Amino acid sequence: MKVNAWAMPIPLIGVLWLFDVPRHLGYVVITEQYLALIIGLATLVGMIVAPLHPRLRALDWVLGVAALASWIWLAVNYEAWLLNPVDRGPAKVVPAIVAILTALEGTRRHCGLVLSVLAAVFIAYGLLGTHLPGIFSAAEIAPARFILYLYSDTNGIPGLVLNVGATQILGFIVFGAVLNAVGGSRILTDLAMATMGHRRGGPAKVAILASSFFGTLSGSTVANVMSTGVVTIPMMKRSGFPARYAAAIEAVASNGGQIAPPVMGATAFVIAEFLQISYAEVVLAAMLPAAAYYLMLYLQVDRYAAAHGLVGVNRSDLPPLGPVLVKAWPLIFPLGVLIYFLFGLGYSPGKSALYSAAASYALYLVTAPRSAPRFGVLLDVARNAGMTLIPVLLVCAVAGIIIGTINITGLGFALTLALGKIAQLGGVLPLLLVTALIAIVLGVGMPTTGVYVIVSVLLAPALVKAGIEEMAAHFFIFYFGLLSMLTPPVAIASYAAASLAESDMWRTGVTGVRLAIVAYLIPFVFAFNTSLLLEGNFMEIIVSCAGIFAAGFLLAEVLAWRGAFGGGFLRVAVGALAVFIGAGIAILEPASPWAIAVAVLGITTVIAVRRFTAGAIQQTAN
Repeated sequence: MKVNAWAMPIPLIGVLWLFDVPRHLGYVVITEQYLALIIGLATLVGMIVAPLHPRLRALDWVLGVAALASWIWLAVNYEAWLLNPVDRGPAKVVPAIVAILTALEGTRRHCGLVLSVLAAVFIAYGLLGTHLPGIFSAAEIAPARFILYLYSDTNGIPGLVLNVGATQILGFIVFGAVLNAVGGSRILTDLAMATMGHRRGGPAKVAILASSFFGTLSGSTVANVMSTGVVTIPMMKRSGFPARYAAAIEAVASNGGQIAPPVMGATAFVIAEFLQISYAEVVLAAMLPAAAYYLMLYLQVDRYAAAHGLVGVNRSDLPPLGPVLVKAWPLIFPLGVLIYFLFGLGYSPGKSALYSAAASYALYLVTAPRSAPRFGVLLDVARNAGMTLIPVLLVCAVAGIIIGTINITGLGFALTLALGKIAQLGGVLPLLLVTALIAIVLGVGMPTTGVYVIVSVLLAPALVKAGIEEMAAHFFIFYFGLLSMLTPPVAIASYAAASLAESDMWRTGVTGVRLAIVAYLIPFVFAFNTSLLLEGNFMEIIVSCAGIFAAGFLLAEVLAWRGAFGGGFLRVAVGALAVFIGAGIAILEPASPWAIAVAVLGITTVIAVRRFTAGAIQQTAN
């Protein structure tokens, strides 16, 4: 048996839970009992598939079985413990310690040292923080009570974040695994090639389109890079893009997959739960920032290709669009089913994703050749989904440790007071800058969901107290947690792409920051002006969009200028004007006469700059 086959029960149990099978069979299972079983399995399999050392396989099994036994012990006794919360004897504390320590070790193996060490620091704070001076002194808590709180309370590990991971995120991971198993990634690449490959700088535009599509399946930036980058990066290099530029384009495009509706990354589901709103509302709020992200990346690539005379691929070497669209039905139809169940019928995200996965598999059975595997596809889906779920569930468990510590110790209140003083002394902007920096620093080596959960629990209340709208505050943290994947010195997405492109990692990271420059600026805009999150009337949204897209276009334009496109002074002047327009849209009252004037100024400048650069290109060509 392959090692990854041990991961198969995890998604299968999740599917049974999402379809409420235990209740239909007459069994009453509390949510926390299901969560205990699922995290126990994830820890067990996590130990087996990521061994400590080839000679210590027995130890991996011992740790994994101990973890599973500890969580099953909680599941079996959960109802009885609810009626007797005062008893904190060894029968509760010992399995709690085993469960927490093995969860930290599993996280270290699958998600790196940073997240597990951070969780250990929070545990130490919960146990010893009462000895700290000042406002950061923790409330005095008995060690047994604290450990059991993390182990069994709904504000600890079996709480909100793990529930999201084991239901909503699980459903979408299964959906993505089904689409991949029936050839979804290949179809997406062919579709991108057929529509964009022949255009100026076509291979780079293929990378943008394919990576944004694939991001709806993987939910992981690095997985996205490694899946589509093996095709797009060599293609970009052959067409004339420098290796660092090709790698950076792939990294930035792949990173955007987690903010691109209708199927965003795992963090979007956590945002919906934290804010107690529907997933559809999160998707709608993400539309305009995501559109700006990809449009500005596309414009930078297009202008770079124009400045350097990079052409597209010959149509004869590209797959024809008609046959590709015919082959794309197993992908397009399930996405339509997803949108119908999710937005039309209002089903939960996890269950909607499973219905879409079922539609995809059914369509595959109808359209696939007779020689194609049938049942084997489901086995691949279970294996791949299970392997993808292990790090996700472990991150959710660690997030529960951190949230539980913050809740029981009063750390969140202390941080809100401290950050509130920053806002009082310097205003909201310094508070936003500190928040962005913390999100990027904590994001070094950590999954986006983990960064978001930690920073939002710690800092979002302070942002809201300072006057930032709740949705904007959480999106601000989400964006900068995501941007940690692109920000040197540890730009994981850029470095993964650089390894495929055989380019210098540092130069690739710097180039990625330039290409994603709008993503660093937009969160500051919607923090002050929520019209970009579709909060406001039609006129406010239109004016804000016109201004920010004009500013973003001008920034993309000047960053791509070379030689004939303009001298240094003109470049600085247009760049400064772009920043002025973006700042004006952020701080002015939406749809006020001044905001409209700034938007009109931006659009007028865009037209003038386009005419200038078009003339420069023509002159260079002649």
